[in-house]
Amino acid sequence: MTAALPLPFDAVVFDIGGTLVVEAAPGTPVDRLQVTYLDGAPRTLAALAAAGLALGAVTDTSVMTEAHVRGLIELDGVSALLTELVTSFDLGVAKPEPDGIVEVLRRLGVTDPARALFVGDRDVDRDAAAAAGCSFARVHADEPVPEALRRAFVVAGASPTAAAAALVAPVDAEAAAEADARQLRLTKPAGALGRLEQLGTQLAAIAGAVPPPVPEPVALGVFAGDHGVLVEGVSPWPQEVTAQMIANVAGGGAAVSVLARQVGVAVTVVDVGVATPWPEGAAVLDRNVRRGTANLADGPAMTRDEALAALDVGALLAADLVAEGARALATGDMGIGNTTPSAALVALLADQPAAAVTGRGTGIDDPTLAKKVAVIERAVARVRQQGVEGPVDALVALTEVGGLEHAALAGFVIGAAAARVPVVIDGVIAASALLVAHGLVPGVLPYVVAGHRSVEPGASVALAHLGLEPLVDLGLRLGEGTGAVLAVPIVQAAARILGEMATFDEAGVTDEDPAG
Repeated sequence: MTAALPLPFDAVVFDIGGTLVVEAAPGTPVDRLQVTYLDGAPRTLAALAAAGLALGAVTDTSVMTEAHVRGLIELDGVSALLTELVTSFDLGVAKPEPDGIVEVLRRLGVTDPARALFVGDRDVDRDAAAAAGCSFARVHADEPVPEALRRAFVVAGASPTAAAAALVAPVDAEAAAEADARQLRLTKPAGALGRLEQLGTQLAAIAGAVPPPVPEPVALGVFAGDHGVLVEGVSPWPQEVTAQMIANVAGGGAAVSVLARQVGVAVTVVDVGVATPWPEGAAVLDRNVRRGTANLADGPAMTRDEALAALDVGALLAADLVAEGARALATGDMGIGNTTPSAALVALLADQPAAAVTGRGTGIDDPTLAKKVAVIERAVARVRQQGVEGPVDALVALTEVGGLEHAALAGFVIGAAAARVPVVIDGVIAASALLVAHGLVPGVLPYVVAGHRSVEPGASVALAHLGLEPLVDLGLRLGEGTGAVLAVPIVQAAARILGEMATFDEAGVTDEDPAG
């Protein structure tokens, strides 16, 4: 995780039974204990370790030593991730006494208990944390470990984006392998469903389950912002159209509104940086960070704090939508002139010349296109003059040439990955925002599905740079989230194939090649 997204803790210490693993019934003999992890615990621990947090555990048991416990949790590398572990049997004292937590923190080298978080599922865990001087996060059925951690990080002062970034876990490689094996047993020739099979495996890896759950319901976040670069004449459309169009989207009259109804996607419209007032009564979330960006050709488009605030808008919305029941997210955008900052972001983050990544946006003529390329070249040169060579830092690029909707989209992608749901991205605005998200948190990429190939050249350059292949290519250049929404049924079909298609054994069909 980037240093731009700091956390309020140096260490996280866990209770084990009822927190990381299903708690055994009282009196279960040690030789009959079996470990079932809760809430994808190995992936959560791996994410926290990758975020630079020291990890430990304290568990109450009347018969088990540290060696016993470690023997049980070797599966999936959990014992190795919990670098320090104390049992009440070894220590001679149990919670709510704080001795176990204090000892683990000492071993981890944490001298300030206020910089540690203890995670448990009972009152005695809470009381032990308080006695040790630590923060406490409680897990229960309605707040599993990842969500309890995210909330605790934010309560302790982490930004929503930093909290999400710390929880972006590796996808489940074992589930992916199991999904690939199941694909071979389905009643079809091997590989006959092409990209659909690869997508099904990706969904299984994201969910950590085979077959994966069908990613529904789906929620679309449409983030809107305006751009100071419009004064350079890069678009014939006036800035006021942004405010008018977000009201149109929210009112159900835009193209993406129609398509979302068609495929059952819920739409949330967010003003993160619109410059002019939108019509009164429009169902738009007001999360405005500033009234449009500055002119990126002449100076930074926004301040670092504004970029971070807009990232948080997206990360928070992703968390809220998943908490409300969404099992997949999709990206949308609105902003007159926003293909210009998108091209500038791609030029800087993929290290490509402006002319190779700049398109006609809303359909500009040749003179306007030439002007647009020149403006982006000025912006890129301005950033390069600061001594930056090659691809630049993602937050620097966002601050210098990005849009507030780009920042929110990047935060939205990070939030989706933290919540372990797939996120289907739209066209060039989303692809350039994904470059930012990937630069900040590289682990987001396995959670992303490229919905479509925009005709804007920067979209293809960005996707190729990230190694993503879009699902559909319909010659779209509208934005709004239209391409992402159109791809949703394909994503859902991939999960249904793995879950509902019969295997050769189930169907009583021979799987031998008669010609072989």
